Amino acid sequence: MRLFTATLATETNTFSPMPTSLDGYRESVFLRPGEHPTDAPRMCTAPLFVARRRAAAEGFTLIEGSCFAASPAGTTNRADYEFMRDEILDQLKAAMPVDGVLLGLHGAMVAHGYDDVEGDIIERVRAIVGPKVVIGVELDPHCHLTLKRLSLADIIICYKEFPHTDVVERADEVLTLVLRTLRGEIKPVTSVYDCRQIQSYPTTLPLMRAFVDRLFAMEGKDGVLSLSVAHCFPYGDVAEIGTRMLVITDGDKKKADTLATKLGEELVSMRGKTMPQYLDIAGGVAEGRAFNDLPVVMADPADNAGGGAPSDNTTILRHLIEQKVESAALGPIWDPIAVRLCFDAGLNATFPLRFGGKIGVTSGQPIDADVTVTALVRDAWQSFGPTRVPLGDCAAIRIGGVEVVLITNRTQALGLELFTNLGIDPTQRKLVVVKSTNHFMGAYGPIAKKVIYIESDAPLSRDFRKIPYTKINRPIYPLDAETKPGLIF
Repeated sequence: MRLFTATLATETNTFSPMPTSLDGYRESVFLRPGEHPTDAPRMCTAPLFVARRRAAAEGFTLIEGSCFAASPAGTTNRADYEFMRDEILDQLKAAMPVDGVLLGLHGAMVAHGYDDVEGDIIERVRAIVGPKVVIGVELDPHCHLTLKRLSLADIIICYKEFPHTDVVERADEVLTLVLRTLRGEIKPVTSVYDCRQIQSYPTTLPLMRAFVDRLFAMEGKDGVLSLSVAHCFPYGDVAEIGTRMLVITDGDKKKADTLATKLGEELVSMRGKTMPQYLDIAGGVAEGRAFNDLPVVMADPADNAGGGAPSDNTTILRHLIEQKVESAALGPIWDPIAVRLCFDAGLNATFPLRFGGKIGVTSGQPIDADVTVTALVRDAWQSFGPTRVPLGDCAAIRIGGVEVVLITNRTQALGLELFTNLGIDPTQRKLVVVKSTNHFMGAYGPIAKKVIYIESDAPLSRDFRKIPYTKINRPIYPLDAETKPGLIF
C-alpha cells in the first residue's frame, strides 16, 4: 500500500494590506521531501508527521511531498501559489501509482484568481489519481468548507479544539479512516449542514466545550466515523463563508443527514452565545487593575497576527502608558526595524524609540518614547502545543511600568516563552496583554486569575457586521436577521 502526503497552507485575510509571497512561506514552513523535522509537526503538516510515524508498523509505504505554509496575512501571489501547487502535483505524478493521498491544508487559503485554493488542489489531485484512490484531508476549523472539496475528497476532518491543541490527534484519525477505507473495513459517506452564520466558537468556553465533548462521545458508535464543525474564517471574503456541520458515517447516508441536521440546528440555536464578552479599552484596563489578584490576562483579538492582522497596533499600549499602569507586560508587537534599533542600542540602554503603528490606519499611531532595553534574544521562540514557533530576533523594552516584547517574525501570542525567554515572568505581572483571539488560552489560561477580552480599534473587528464583504452568499447571520439553514451535501 502506497500513500502520498503533502502540505500547502495559509489562512488568508482578504482584507489584509500585507500580501503573501513565497518569502512568507520560506519564513515559516518551506520543506522539500525528506526535510520535515522528526520532533513535531509544523503548521498543517500533521498528516505527514503521523503517517511517517505509523508507516512501518502498519505496513504502508509513505511518499513525502513538499510542505509549504505561511503565517496568516493577505492574498497569496498567484504565480507563487501555482509554483508550490505544481511542485506538489509533479511529485504526486512521479509517485504514481498510489492507493491514498493525505493532504495537510488549512481551508481558508486564497490566492489571486483562486478563491478556493484547497478545492483547486483537491480537484487537481483527483484528476491525477483517478476516482478509486482515497483522498483524506485535515483542515483547520477556521476554514471555508466548500462543496467542491466535499465532492472530491473521501474524508475531511477538522480539528475540534480552539485553541488548536488536537492537530496530531485529528491527523491520526484522518490516516486511520483512509487506511480502513483502503482495507475495505468502512465506506465513508458525508453529509453537511450549512448553519448560515458567521461566528466564533472557542472551546474554552462552556457552551462550545459541552458541544464538542458530545461530538467526541458520539464518534466510533452506531456507525458514526467522524464529526467536525467548520467554524468559518470571518476575514475571508469568499462565497462559501460560514459555519458548517460535517458528519461522516459508515455507509449510511440517511443517518449522516439526520445527525448533521440535528447538530447543525443546535449550532444555529447557539447564535450570539458562543463568543466571550468584549470590553472597550478603558473599561477592560480598569477592570483588570481593580481585580485583586494577578495575573490578569487581557486579550486583543483585533490585532491577532493569527487572523492576518499586522500585530503592530498601539492603542492599548498607549492607554497603559498614559494611565501610568504599573506591572504590565504586552506582546507581541511586530516591528523588525525597532528590534534592530534595540540591538544597535544595546542591553540596558535607554534611548528614544519610535515603534509600532506602521502598516496601516488600523495600526494606530507609532509610539514615541524613551525606552530601556531590558532583554535582547536572537532566534527566539514560543511553544504552541508540541511545536516551537519562531519569533526571530526579539527585544524587550520598558516604558515606565510597562514592558513590551518586540518581534521580527510576525505571529500571535501563543506560549509563555514569548515573555519568559526575555526575562519577563507573566505570572508576576498584574496585567498581561496578549495579541491573540483564543490560542493564547492553551498556555495563559492555566496561569490567569482572570481573563478579559478587549475590542480594540485594530483591523479584526469582532463585530462581523462591520466587515465590508462583497462576495459572500447572503442571507447569513449576523449580517441578516432571517436565514435559511439546511443540508447542502
